[in-house]
Amino acid sequence: MERRSQDLRSTGTLLLPIMFMVQVVHLLVSTTEAADYAIPVTSFSPPEGNTTFLDGTTWCIAKPGVSQVDLQIALDWACGLGSTDCRPIRSDGPCFKPDTLLSHASYAFNSYYQVNGNNDVACTFGGTATLTRNNPSYGKCIYASSRPDSSSPSLSHNTTFLWLQILCLILLVVRNWN
Repeated sequence: MERRSQDLRSTGTLLLPIMFMVQVVHLLVSTTEAADYAIPVTSFSPPEGNTTFLDGTTWCIAKPGVSQVDLQIALDWACGLGSTDCRPIRSDGPCFKPDTLLSHASYAFNSYYQVNGNNDVACTFGGTATLTRNNPSYGKCIYASSRPDSSSPSLSHNTTFLWLQILCLILLVVRNWN
């Protein structure tokens, strides 16, 4: 009886970290999947761009109507600490015109978003940015895109791989527990 009680205590102690890992994975997966199915607010920055839609392709742009001060702060961060390549929005760059804060911020926000994971977290900028499925590119100003290519694994592949890693971790914990 004492051995069984000890086994139950150690099983309970083992289940706590496993349940925590499962909750964390569930949160990560549900957040990623929710972002894929979210319908972004349709808004345009530079002149309305090409609205050709490729499934899964998104861009991050500045929200029209937000505070100019907040937009400038976010743009300064993106081009500074955010390490975004802002050369195309300089006066001699292909994305300088139109010379508006909204246009320049949209280009910088999208560049940061594309380099940093194509997820809604990389497109917040203090509430001054939003995702769109409308390509904001215009003329010689080409915005990078999240267009899926054949070399990148799909979400379901990533999710399966993540679950496989967690299962291996759980098995290692259980094996070393005994």
